[in-house]
Amino acid sequence: MNAVNLDTTPDTLDTLDTLRDRVARLTLEQKVALLTGADFWSVGPEPDAGLRRLVVSDGPVGVRGEFWDDRDWSANSPSPSALAATWDPALLDDLGRLMAGEARRKGVDTILAPTVNLHRTPVGGRHFECYSEDPVLSGELGSAWVKGVQAEGVGACVKHFVGNDQETDRMTADCLIDEQTLRELYLAPFEIIEDRARPWAYMAAYNKVNGVTGTESPLIDQVLKGEWGSDALIMSDWTAARSTEASANAGLDLVMPGPAGPWGDALVTAVREGRVPEATIDDKVARLLLLAARCGALDTSNQGVAAPLDPEQVAAAMRRFAAAGFVLVKNDRRASGDGAVLPVSGDVRSIAVVGPNAVHGRTAGGGSASVLPERVVHPAAGIAAALPQAEVRTALGVHSTDRVPSLEAGETDLPDGSGPGLQVEYLDATGAVLAAEQRRYGNFNWIGTFGTDIDDDRVASVRVSTLITARTCGDHRLGASGVGHLVLTLDGEIVADDNVTTRPGADVVEGMMRPPQLLVTRHLDAGETTLLTVEYAAATGGPLDLWVLQVNLEAPHGTDDEEIAAASALARASDATVVVVGTTEEVESEGFDRTSLALPGRQDDLVNAVLDADPDAVIVVNAGAPVEMPWLDRARAVLIVWFPGQQFGEALADVLTGITEPGGRMPTTWGRPGTAIIPQNVPDADGTVTYAEGLTIGYRAYEEQGVQPAVWFGHGMGYTSWVLSEAGATEHGVRVTVTNTGDRPGSTVAQVYLSRPDTAVRRPARWLAAFGRVSLAPGDSRTLDITLPERAFRHWDVDQHHWAVEPGEFRVHVGLSAADTLPALPIVR
Repeated sequence: MNAVNLDTTPDTLDTLDTLRDRVARLTLEQKVALLTGADFWSVGPEPDAGLRRLVVSDGPVGVRGEFWDDRDWSANSPSPSALAATWDPALLDDLGRLMAGEARRKGVDTILAPTVNLHRTPVGGRHFECYSEDPVLSGELGSAWVKGVQAEGVGACVKHFVGNDQETDRMTADCLIDEQTLRELYLAPFEIIEDRARPWAYMAAYNKVNGVTGTESPLIDQVLKGEWGSDALIMSDWTAARSTEASANAGLDLVMPGPAGPWGDALVTAVREGRVPEATIDDKVARLLLLAARCGALDTSNQGVAAPLDPEQVAAAMRRFAAAGFVLVKNDRRASGDGAVLPVSGDVRSIAVVGPNAVHGRTAGGGSASVLPERVVHPAAGIAAALPQAEVRTALGVHSTDRVPSLEAGETDLPDGSGPGLQVEYLDATGAVLAAEQRRYGNFNWIGTFGTDIDDDRVASVRVSTLITARTCGDHRLGASGVGHLVLTLDGEIVADDNVTTRPGADVVEGMMRPPQLLVTRHLDAGETTLLTVEYAAATGGPLDLWVLQVNLEAPHGTDDEEIAAASALARASDATVVVVGTTEEVESEGFDRTSLALPGRQDDLVNAVLDADPDAVIVVNAGAPVEMPWLDRARAVLIVWFPGQQFGEALADVLTGITEPGGRMPTTWGRPGTAIIPQNVPDADGTVTYAEGLTIGYRAYEEQGVQPAVWFGHGMGYTSWVLSEAGATEHGVRVTVTNTGDRPGSTVAQVYLSRPDTAVRRPARWLAAFGRVSLAPGDSRTLDITLPERAFRHWDVDQHHWAVEPGEFRVHVGLSAADTLPALPIVR
């Protein structure tokens, strides 16, 4: 057991002696009680230690707080894959500071982020929540975000330690990772962040690595706390702690959530019987108190300096962050030969904005990385606001999902017609109303509690009522989603009554993000109203008692053939066309991996049909992870916008009109249909996933196998052109001159890769060592000195179990992507 070195933490008012004194004040029972959450999101207060309640919250795209619905809005940033596309540590620092302000606004002390597992496989369901396929890029950007958050007095919890690179059987999968690969790839982002940013907390993963589950892994005590010297608190992922003695002795410090769990009285007994040393318990409490001191949760510590921004400031920042990560993959000349397709001309009089994500885009992926912002600017609305002189016309194009969407704000009215929204009533076992409230959205997540003024133990069911007014004539699908007992009533008549369940073996998060739906079809004339009432009693008793309910409505629409024809006609009749395609909540979310890289539904057919009608159509890909683009070669303009957060439409309009350049560079390689490289993610019969590809994931795999991807790691065009020249080795790295050869100001990323010819060590063909971002006016040049860290030349020696350098000549490759580099420079180590 590696004890926390409190002498190395001058950033708190509490000294080593005072923290030791606080621990000594507590009985064993008091100490152990602190080491399991008091509820879903917090550690309980302990007056004898001077500790107030300490609150944690997801996450990677916004601070949710203790509620997950419209009772407590959250600023929604671009998802981590979008943030990684910025290749901009300064931007990540800015975002971290903003999120610290959000945390303080919501009473949160530590944010459960960043997620720095790697994009090992493109089908990983949580791909969007992680930064990159490369450990250096992930580590550098994760460090910047952590520094920004913690500089403002709020904690960051880096996750998931380690090897949580897939969602399939994530609770039980045993990831077999050889020692060199584990060190050089999967531990590397955590090590970089520990070295650069000293996080205040980490989260142990669900999965096993080499036979040992994450909360019992020797990597916690031996590597994270021991070798790296981390003084952070190590908490479990939610319900990941499954043992008493093994997890306590392995270095885990906090079991979440609570109050149930494998520690409690069982851990007290283990200490009394000598199976867990009390000194181990004291170290865990000391780490908890150190986190509390840093966050301002002790009676002698500062609250921190974070201050929330006002909503307008948040919106402006999110707009900037989103555009900075948009990757312009292609921007060829127009079919007429008259200049590039983008930016769109300011004198267009009509623009078609079509596709399933055009009117309602996806701002975030599903799972613990999702939040509910007060307002979202979707693509069509953002474009319309930016081009007031143009007629913006929309079309669905195709239906990309069979799920019926949840009601959004403004779509329905209260039952008495007094205003927009839904009425929610909390009922006891007799049907009596315990409490009632009005809500704006048809999306409800009651996790841990129904509300501060509601007796949770008495709630037996929830009833939601709303008045729906049809906007068009036709068959409407309406109903509800949830796991448990659902009763649907239309105008006082019960039309459906059933117990609904998830598929056998489904992850608990699947029930949260795509709960089964109970639907009915009702023909409504335009302007006709119907009163929909849903009564819901959740199925409880699982690892997490979650009440998740969605109230759903789908307006009439045509067949896919009809919708494609309508979109094509609109494109043919418009001055410009934007097609917004992307993934859905059914295929990209925490809790499950994807089974295909194809865009869901007939979106590829839509793109091809629109390109037939308008060869200059701009194809916008709204996905957090790689998708196949079989139409890439024929499209003239392709823009990847990831999951860009709450200001999606404004950022998109800024880029399309040229107010802002698309600043992104690919953080992950996207494969071509039929040749995408997909490592194993489905466990074998014995529950193991073998990382047989070793060090060659992402761009490393494509280069090693000689496969041409659709889009290389590091690629991105912007709206100007760049030349790298005069590259040369320096004492500490490489020097290169970067010139903006275009006619617009812009920014680019000089990327430095290393290779080692004739190596006696297992290595990838090349690997990212460092990078530097630069912004220049047209015609300007700048010489960049990019330091190459000594670690970039080292490999993990599996015989000696330490880092080593193979003496001899390395080669330095400086370029604008993994595939676009200058002639190699020799450098000797």
